[in-house]
Amino acid sequence: MNIMEHLEEMRKRLIQTLLAFLVAMVASFIYVRDIYQWLVRGMDEKLVFLGPSDVMWVYFMIAGVFALAVTIPVAAYHIWKFVQPALSEQARRATLLFIPGLAILFLIGISFGYLILFPMVLSFMNQMAAADFNAMYTADKYFTFMIHMTVPFGLLFEMPAVVMFLTRLGILNPHRLAKARKIAYFLLLIVAVAITPPDILSDLVVTVPLFLLYEISIAISKAVYRKQLKLQNE
Repeated sequence: MNIMEHLEEMRKRLIQTLLAFLVAMVASFIYVRDIYQWLVRGMDEKLVFLGPSDVMWVYFMIAGVFALAVTIPVAAYHIWKFVQPALSEQARRATLLFIPGLAILFLIGISFGYLILFPMVLSFMNQMAAADFNAMYTADKYFTFMIHMTVPFGLLFEMPAVVMFLTRLGILNPHRLAKARKIAYFLLLIVAVAITPPDILSDLVVTVPLFLLYEISIAISKAVYRKQLKLQNE
């Protein structure tokens, strides 16, 4: 394939991924009220809307997150299909794990953010404001805050699968990842401190899993890299 054929192939796969997102968005929107009720099930009072458009915006945000979770494996499949001609038969089978791996890791990351980080940060904010303010959340602000505490971790938790895939393609290797460890730790620490309350315990709860994810990524890259070298020497 020449460069124009590659671009045409990429365009087709981007369109198919976008269509999958739109279909998932519509399907999620059908059940968005049930999803909304489940997400606010533990609240003592109903959330407040400041305008009629806020209702639709909140429903779109919720449906969008669920559509993103459904679309991630679809996007991973199209990425895999796009690079498949450049891979050996064995590499194709191995990188096929990239597809379910991304979906599972995204769900684990979302769960970590929703079940651990979000209630921890929300509780801290409530305690800090309790003495001087009455808490009254608008649905728009509440769900925007929830998404900021969950979706980024869904993406960050995909690090091991992405590293495995890029190692298979020869773009990354464990030596590069090990050399970049200090910079990676520093960036992950900044992310952890930026999104958590200003106390050591909260920082550790977020920082330690991120550091472990990076080390797991290096270990996966080592295993994949060694296997590739072994195949090359045979």
